[in-house]
Amino acid sequence: MGPLLTNCLVFAGLSLYFEDSHDDLDDFGFDDYGSECDGIRITAFLDAGQDNLTPLGRLEKYAFSENVFNRQIVARGLLDVLREFSDNENDFISVMETVARMSEDGEPTVRAELMEQVPNIAMFLHESRPNFPAAFSRYLVPIVVRYLTDPNNQVRKTSQAALLVLLEQGLISKADMETKVCPVLLDLTQPSSDDDYKIEAVAIMCKVVTMLSKDTVELLLLPRFCDLCSDARLFQVRKVCAANFGEFCSIVGQEATEKLLMPKFFDLCSDSLWGIRKACAECFMMVSNSTSPEVRRAKLSPLFISLISDQSRWVRQAAFQSLGRFISTFANPSSTGLHFREDGALLEVPRCTSDRTITHTPPNQDGRATPSPEHVATADGEELHSYDDNHASVPGEMHDSFTHTSSNESPTATNNAKNTKETEQTDENFNSFHYWRSPLPDISGELEMLKEEPEENCLESKSSHGKATSDQIQKVLDCLQPHIDDPDVQAQVQVLSAALKAAQLDSPSDNSPTDNSPTEVEPEVEPENNADSPSEDSSHSPVSEDKPKIQNVIPQQLLDQYLSMTDPARAQTVDTEIAKHCAFSLPGVALTLGRQNWHCLKDTYETLATDVQWKVRRTLAFSIHELAVILGDQLTAADLVPIFNGFLKDLDEVRIGVLKHLYDFLKLLHADKRREYLYQLQEFMVTDNSRNWRFRYELAEQLILIIELYSHYDVYDYLRQIALTLCSDKVSEVRWISYKLVVEILQKLYASGADDLGLNFINELTVRFCHCPKWVGRQAFAFICQAIVEEDCMPMEQFSQHLLPSLLSLSSDPVANVRVLVAKALRQSVMEKASSHQTNEITEQVTVDR
Repeated sequence: MGPLLTNCLVFAGLSLYFEDSHDDLDDFGFDDYGSECDGIRITAFLDAGQDNLTPLGRLEKYAFSENVFNRQIVARGLLDVLREFSDNENDFISVMETVARMSEDGEPTVRAELMEQVPNIAMFLHESRPNFPAAFSRYLVPIVVRYLTDPNNQVRKTSQAALLVLLEQGLISKADMETKVCPVLLDLTQPSSDDDYKIEAVAIMCKVVTMLSKDTVELLLLPRFCDLCSDARLFQVRKVCAANFGEFCSIVGQEATEKLLMPKFFDLCSDSLWGIRKACAECFMMVSNSTSPEVRRAKLSPLFISLISDQSRWVRQAAFQSLGRFISTFANPSSTGLHFREDGALLEVPRCTSDRTITHTPPNQDGRATPSPEHVATADGEELHSYDDNHASVPGEMHDSFTHTSSNESPTATNNAKNTKETEQTDENFNSFHYWRSPLPDISGELEMLKEEPEENCLESKSSHGKATSDQIQKVLDCLQPHIDDPDVQAQVQVLSAALKAAQLDSPSDNSPTDNSPTEVEPEVEPENNADSPSEDSSHSPVSEDKPKIQNVIPQQLLDQYLSMTDPARAQTVDTEIAKHCAFSLPGVALTLGRQNWHCLKDTYETLATDVQWKVRRTLAFSIHELAVILGDQLTAADLVPIFNGFLKDLDEVRIGVLKHLYDFLKLLHADKRREYLYQLQEFMVTDNSRNWRFRYELAEQLILIIELYSHYDVYDYLRQIALTLCSDKVSEVRWISYKLVVEILQKLYASGADDLGLNFINELTVRFCHCPKWVGRQAFAFICQAIVEEDCMPMEQFSQHLLPSLLSLSSDPVANVRVLVAKALRQSVMEKASSHQTNEITEQVTVDR
């Protein structure tokens, strides 16, 4: 009998296993085949045969057989082989030494098969072997490193993939990375290295860097990476470096980025190949995040403008797609008052002092929203210059310059020490109105200066000081203007407006005569007592409908380029979906600019909201709740609510974006504005396609959250009907989530003390479900009863009186599915919370029904 026939007989039990392709085997894995499946067991060659060899002897025989197929089988089954010998330490070492010798096999397919098993073997050793680090480092790491330089392309690719998996799982020690892996990568990336090896090594080095420590990267890989960025011979190397430039910057930090990497980045951004410049544009945000604000503004901004004006359309396209993300790197939580939590939620920075932001709080128990502070800023976003040396107030110092005091005191400018002292008294002197209201600037010094103006001054003296006085008054008015809704502010504005008019009339114009001859002046008009018209001259108001789109948060060129993304010409010359990218990044841009600069984005947002492409409107619909957090309640009510209402009537693809975050948006509105949407919730029941059941499912989920925003009367009058309609939906998934909604409504009624409404609702549920002719309705009643008990929606005595008899009546239902759910409700919920007397009654009733 020939050796080939003998091998066929030995592996007869494996024939079924290896009839499938290699890809099919990967889908199942060897772990799926237990030892009882002898017909497909991968280690069948270890069983006793005609050769009378030990299992280790048979492993040696087939691992180094002349038949390539035998060696492939052994390589593919190494994990199971190790499991067979894992109990004996000596046998385990022998197997590992056999693996090390097999790694030198001359057949590339054997080496590739072996390398594919290395990650699985490493995980097995990590979980089951106490001496895993030593065994893995001694036997497997050298194989992985050696295969990185294997002459066969498939083996190299397999080893690179295995290396990344090992790093992601944390199975390679830092010492092995520094002493074994990194030296090989550095050797392969030398200028004299083979081109193919060099390109592959650069790619693997850029992927490895994200899994190494900062010290290792900075010490070993950063100098070589800088050299590779300037590789003049291989553009593929420069392209890989450009594509991964951001990862290197984020790892090594700001100092190394600005000192070593920034010059290389400038060179890459001006590379002769458009693909490299495009890669730089795509990673621009990560690079920007690793630099200081000064470098970001002075160096990176002009560099980005050059990319956005690049001669290549593909570079311009990538730059415009990254523009919003790059702008977002200018955001400063100390000025925006908002920060992102680890889970991505946008929250307000907690502080007790004035922070130029609107605080969003859940409604009070009475349903009213808590007043929130409004952002204080000038029209163009410039700093508020000091009134005098003792009352300086600039945006960055607003947090330290004012302190909230008790309800009978006005907020005054103080130093940091006084701020700290008064903050400690917050609990004692807390007042919700003064706590949430933006503090008013202290103008006592200016008023005293105006009062103490000497009456005996001559006309010439008054003329010389007139302009300075009017400027001071105007600055005070500018600072008070954002607080015009406050009655105290209105009174001060009226007085100062009159003083400003008098100061302007007293001040001579450029063409006025220089002598002291009397001049004709218009009679002074008393300002009307109108809260909407604080100043007689509207030109003095810093709030204007046509504000110039100027700000000082980001370089103006960046903002201008961003605003141009809605220009139809951009879609023709850059990207047909440029408007969608603009809409996607708009919340980040708005967060960066702050609500004081919303006037810069308002027109752009309205243009995007009416874009003919539904994908653009859909993008805005999914993010409008985040934008509402950024803008605050007043700007939301004025500018976002109309757009939100438009989205409610849009296509289902757009409406779903609003619906998914309906609760998040409504909770930011005032109670009166929020109540208007009670009449529109019913419209979500109607969809363009009746088969779109996920739309109704999402509505039920949102209603469960929205219940807390409304009073129990509104819940009973409006949400109850919607919930009952959803409970009769044709799709079971919608019905089951609606049953939970019904339970939440009942809990709301009883928690609010509306027992009469709760009883009415119970009677309605009993009629609709318990006596339903369809068994699914009766089954739903059992589920609702169980949820009511588990959620403690009502006292157990009332449950026993109003719901338990109806539930027990279903214990003899002709449909088994109903009886099963009734038994589950009684066993898991009702019996556990019922009293002993009630338990006995339930048991007797069930027995009688049977």
